[in-house]
Amino acid sequence: MVSLSSYADEIGPTTLIIVGFLLFVFPEPATSALGAGLMLFGVAYWFWEWNRP
Repeated sequence: MVSLSSYADEIGPTTLIIVGFLLFVFPEPATSALGAGLMLFGVAYWFWEWNRP
């Protein structure tokens, strides 16, 4: 059985990607740029956390 604590490292990057996507969809140039930046940071953070012990 897999516990929830094994997924704790994925919560932060996933949250950044979701919030970034929501800001990207909002039709304002400043929030779209911030959202794109958050999504890129979230993806980079997700890959960095991928196989860390």
